[in-house]
Amino acid sequence: MALIFRLSGKRFGQQMLITDKSGLFNFVRPVTLKAKPALSEKEEGHDERNMRLKRPQSPHLTIYAPQLTSMLSITHRFTGMALSAYAIALGLGAVVLPESIPHYIEELECAEIGSSCISAIKFILAFPITYHFWNGIRHLLWDAGKFLTIREVYITGYVMLALAISSAIALSAM
Repeated sequence: MALIFRLSGKRFGQQMLITDKSGLFNFVRPVTLKAKPALSEKEEGHDERNMRLKRPQSPHLTIYAPQLTSMLSITHRFTGMALSAYAIALGLGAVVLPESIPHYIEELECAEIGSSCISAIKFILAFPITYHFWNGIRHLLWDAGKFLTIREVYITGYVMLALAISSAIALSAM
């Protein structure tokens, strides 16, 4: 194919370059380009650019109704962070505090705060542990390929919440 184009170009190419009205130069306009320095773009953030271009702000979370699945996922992350904070606080407390932790628990019980207040504090401390534990088992079941339909996901979510709350109440009652 290249040979055909090369031979036809040698034969007919010279005739097209003739400057009369039927030649190639009649179809081509001479153009002169002027060099200009490049314009530097302003440093602006994503939001400023969208406001300048009059683009609407995305409503993000404000248009979505909270779903059980998303709320349980967010809560699982928060309880994991709370458990990490427990570990750091207990570790630092064991290193920094002059007395042992059972001493401070005994002092708290002797402070006459009231049994209902102590039970509430115990529940607040126990709920992240129980929630993260039962939701972790739920995730392990998912990893095994069980309970993955939407109906089963919601059922296991409610069962997990009931188990987490009831076990946290049982732990705080001790």
